[in-house]
Amino acid sequence: MTSSAVTAPVAPSPYRRMVGILRILLAVLIFAAIVTQIVDQITHDAFEPARYFGFFTIQSSLMNVVVLAVGGALALRVAAEPELMARVRMSTLCYAVITGVVYNLLLRNLPPDGSFVGLDWPNEVLHVWAPVLIVADWLLAPGRPALAWNRIWFAMIYPVVWLGYALVRGGVTDYWTYPFLNPNEPGGWPKVLLYILVIAVVIIGISAAAIGLSRLGRRRVTELTRDLA
Repeated sequence: MTSSAVTAPVAPSPYRRMVGILRILLAVLIFAAIVTQIVDQITHDAFEPARYFGFFTIQSSLMNVVVLAVGGALALRVAAEPELMARVRMSTLCYAVITGVVYNLLLRNLPPDGSFVGLDWPNEVLHVWAPVLIVADWLLAPGRPALAWNRIWFAMIYPVVWLGYALVRGGVTDYWTYPFLNPNEPGGWPKVLLYILVIAVVIIGISAAAIGLSRLGRRRVTELTRDLA
């Protein structure tokens, strides 16, 4: 067997191509939800760019738009994705899941504060359907490489940066992006720090689960290859 035959790129399977198309469609849906929210707020003279784009949900959703689009394009062209792409997908998976969990447990049933209330469907897309479908993508899509355990910490980079920004901004402007980050609420800083700790642990747990699944799949492939040898 020649070296060129060994290194020749492998074409993606029809199933992986289908996954690529679905990723691109999901990216379009998430982007449409964000655009709809912006247009809705502009129409009602309620759009504040610094406030809107400061939300973890919006920033992480825009990340997922890019990651899903790029991941979809790769799935249409190659059979396996690069390790860096899998690492980034694992991270944005964590952000999507934590967005869904925090919104549905802590924010969904908050009483209205008198500010503008927009359309329902974009919120449902960003906080429910996108996280569910992104998790399904990680579980079911082929071509994902095994990730090393030390990649767990890669997923923490953005949340730590965002948290620093949110706390500094809150201290300077007295505007707190989310109520559970506001030390002026009952419980003060101890309660805020507890929320931060719990969310950090959840993100690390999601990262560990995603990495474990990636390695489990690789181990099965390795064992099957060994059995067939």
